[in-house]
Amino acid sequence: METIIQLENVARTYRVGSETIHALRSVSLGISKNEYVALMGPSGSGKSTLMNVLGCLDTPSSGEYILNNISVSKMSDNDLAQVRNKEIGFVFQSFNLLPRYTALENVMLPLVYSGIPKSEREERAVEVMEQVGLKERMHHKPNELSGGQKQRVAIARALVNKPAIILADEPTGNLDSKTSIEIMGLFEEIHKKGNTIILVTHEEDIAQYAHRIVRLKDGLVEWDKQNEHIRSVLQEH
Repeated sequence: METIIQLENVARTYRVGSETIHALRSVSLGISKNEYVALMGPSGSGKSTLMNVLGCLDTPSSGEYILNNISVSKMSDNDLAQVRNKEIGFVFQSFNLLPRYTALENVMLPLVYSGIPKSEREERAVEVMEQVGLKERMHHKPNELSGGQKQRVAIARALVNKPAIILADEPTGNLDSKTSIEIMGLFEEIHKKGNTIILVTHEEDIAQYAHRIVRLKDGLVEWDKQNEHIRSVLQEH
């Protein structure tokens, strides 16, 4: 399998007043193309910091992050912005939708930054809205959508630039259990189409949908195992 993410002894420290916080101590991790990985751990374990490093939203204090065979530390700010926009699709717990924009306009936003012509932007946005099962809600604003529908819009926005990697930070954190299962089914379908998925969650039952589980504790990888009992929404229904 082709490795697309490689972390070598990555540490991340923060200064808070006179105190030094070791969010990540020394994390080495390889993720292959089309893997489906859950990052787990209690609050303060370092999983959100690791997610930010993987998404090029934060830089390691030491160690090396190699993405698609390129060392992230050698990338310019412009390169990093390109990576964040085109290589990686982000899905957040709080959806992060712009309230004044329709669902379709929210999904089109990353394409605006990519300099793609308007006609193509709309075409691609409609395509991913269909993929997430929301074609009939395209012209609704976020306040007219349920939590599950908002998360589908957020997933469509993450997919619209055809990124290789989807980073999902507690994507079911604000959803009820029935809607959570529907959203996990959607991630399963996305994974089957070839995307690499990295899911951050503190919920054991949500992590069970991933094919590999990496558990963090105190800024270190506590264990890293293939999941032998993968839950599948698609097989259950």
